[in-house]
Amino acid sequence: MTVKHNKKRNVGIIYELLVQHVTNCIIEGKKSDARKATKIIEKRFAKNTELYKEFRLFHALSNSTVTDTHIVASILSEAKRAARNIDQAKLNKEKSALIRDINYTLNKQDFFYQNVSNYRTLGSIQIAINEWREDAPDIGVLIEFEKKIGEHLLSEKTSHTIDKMQQEVDASNSDKLVFKLMTEKINQKYANLSKEEREIISHYVFYGQEDRNYLKSYLNEKRNNVIRLLEDFEDTESNNILIEKVDRVRSSIVALNNEEINDNSIVKFLTITKLINELKNKEDANV
Repeated sequence: MTVKHNKKRNVGIIYELLVQHVTNCIIEGKKSDARKATKIIEKRFAKNTELYKEFRLFHALSNSTVTDTHIVASILSEAKRAARNIDQAKLNKEKSALIRDINYTLNKQDFFYQNVSNYRTLGSIQIAINEWREDAPDIGVLIEFEKKIGEHLLSEKTSHTIDKMQQEVDASNSDKLVFKLMTEKINQKYANLSKEEREIISHYVFYGQEDRNYLKSYLNEKRNNVIRLLEDFEDTESNNILIEKVDRVRSSIVALNNEEINDNSIVKFLTITKLINELKNKEDANV
C-alpha cells in the first residue's frame, strides 16, 4: 500500500533538514546563515508549542530501542494518546509559520528537496500520527504503518537518542547548537589533531568574526602558556644546544602578533600547541 504525505508538514523531516542546513552552512563558513536556522529552531520548537510536542513524539518513535513486542504495543498506545492530545488547529498554524520562516528567512529554494537519511521512518511516523487523529481511521493504513514503526522500534539504533535530540533543541539558545555541530564536523575532518589543536581551530572558526577580542585573549593565553613551559624547560635542561634552540623559538613566539588573526597566524599557533604537547610529554617522561 502506498500512502503519500506532505513532507513540508512533517516535523521530523523539517527538523532534520534544519540541522543539516546548519551543518552545511558551518562547513561553508556561513555562520550568519547558520544562526538564522538555529533561531528558527529556537523560536518554532519552543517548549510551550504544539510543534514541540509533536517533535518529541516523532523522536521518541524514531530513536527509541525496545526488545519486547509487548513494550512496542504499549509505546504505540501512548503515542496515539499523545498525538490526539495535541491541539491540531494550533499545530497547523505553527507548521505554516515554520514553513514561512524557512521560505523567507533561509531563502534556499531546494531546502525541502534535500535527502534525509531516515526519510522513510519519519514518513511512516507522520502517516500513523495522521491516522491516529482521524475519527474514522483507515484500519489497513494503521496496520501497515504501525507494523513499520514497531519493526523500527525493535531494531538497534545508534546513540542518537531522544535525549540527544532534546539537548540539540535546548542548545539552540545562544548559538550553542552552531558551536556543537561545527565542533563535531571539525573533529571528523581533523581526526588526527590533538584536542588542543581542534580547540584552536574551532575557536578560530566560531569567534574569528563575531568576537575577535575573546579570540585574541584566548590565543594570548596559549602563547603565555608555552612561554612559561619554555622557561621551565630551560631551568631543567642541561644541553646547551637545546637551550639555544629554545631561546630562538621563544623569541619567535613572543614576536607573534595576535592582533592580526588569519589562517597563517592560526597555523603558527597550532605549531605552538604541538610544542606545548611535546614539552609536556617530555616533562611527564622525566617525572
